[in-house]
Amino acid sequence: MIRLHEGEIPVIVKRKPYALVAITKHGVAHARSYTEKFPYADLYYMKKFEQGDEETRQIQLFDGTVRLLLPALFQQYKGIICIISLGAVVRMIAPLLIDKKKDPAVLVVDDKGQYVVSVLSGHIGGANALTHEFAKAIGAAPVVTTASDVQKTIPVDLFGAQFGWMWDSEEKLTPVSASVVNEEHVAIVQETGEKNWWMYDCSMPDNLKIYPTIDEAIMAKPQAALLITDRLIEAHEKVLLENGVLYRPKSIVLGIGCNRGTAMAEIEQVIDETLAELCLSKKSVKAVATIDLKKNETGLLELTAKHNWLFVTYTPDQLNEIPMQNPSETVFKYTGAYGVSEPAALHYANAKELLLEKKKSGNVTISIARVNFEEEVR
Repeated sequence: MIRLHEGEIPVIVKRKPYALVAITKHGVAHARSYTEKFPYADLYYMKKFEQGDEETRQIQLFDGTVRLLLPALFQQYKGIICIISLGAVVRMIAPLLIDKKKDPAVLVVDDKGQYVVSVLSGHIGGANALTHEFAKAIGAAPVVTTASDVQKTIPVDLFGAQFGWMWDSEEKLTPVSASVVNEEHVAIVQETGEKNWWMYDCSMPDNLKIYPTIDEAIMAKPQAALLITDRLIEAHEKVLLENGVLYRPKSIVLGIGCNRGTAMAEIEQVIDETLAELCLSKKSVKAVATIDLKKNETGLLELTAKHNWLFVTYTPDQLNEIPMQNPSETVFKYTGAYGVSEPAALHYANAKELLLEKKKSGNVTISIARVNFEEEVR
């Protein structure tokens, strides 16, 4: 826990580029859900709202006035998102301001999550772009008051953030951003994930070109690249990442069945081994799906909390609605469903085919499906 004292800059742990801060009961409830929708923010809130899972979810608690926390956040983060009244934020950040080339972006979100306001460093600091992306992620209205908006192109460090996409590495964010802004030839290859990522009411700039495959993008010899995929990149494809950013959309659903009392470590080991076998990225896991008999299974609850994965359960009747290639009378005898991992994965993914049919390893059974982005997820 962070203890705040007048005249001292507290020690914090920065893991992500943005900080999200809440100081009210409702603000904390919203903030906890926002971190699942927007993966690029570290969450901070007051100790009196502690819920017991903060260490697992890497949430940082503080004791004292939030005004004393802000200097540390200003020094380390690219942007700060405050679920605090606008007037209070303005008063607290006023003594911290240096100039528009150095100050971080500052956003304010109202306590009900209806509006996201760009407060500070709109252009150079990226607050306007962050406002649009964060507002889309949480379903709020963006409020940008600058006379002219930012250049209408892709904000590389926030690309897909509204959908929960994560970049694999931040190493090339700066040079690729420069290529985008300087209108150099930038190749975009998307293998999975949401397709409606262009946020403006105009056509994409001519320098941004979409290619159907990585091989075609390589042949085009772009000066930079944006790759969107849930699979591990092959050796010959890495040439695009010499000045490229790899994004991981939330596209993988894990259908899981396990014996009662199976430890989180065993479940996670099976998941890690299976994803590696299929050459899929763990960063693209969106949800764990199972039968409602497992809704209180400690190992699954701990695992999904640790990774901020959705935990979805279905009744036996819901699972039996899904056509199965491998129905089991034994499973039906004990659960009322003819299968668990396979139909659970297919149900959430809204898919007709599995990437992996059920595989049993020790106390765990796993199936994997890819989200069908052509239709709304159930």
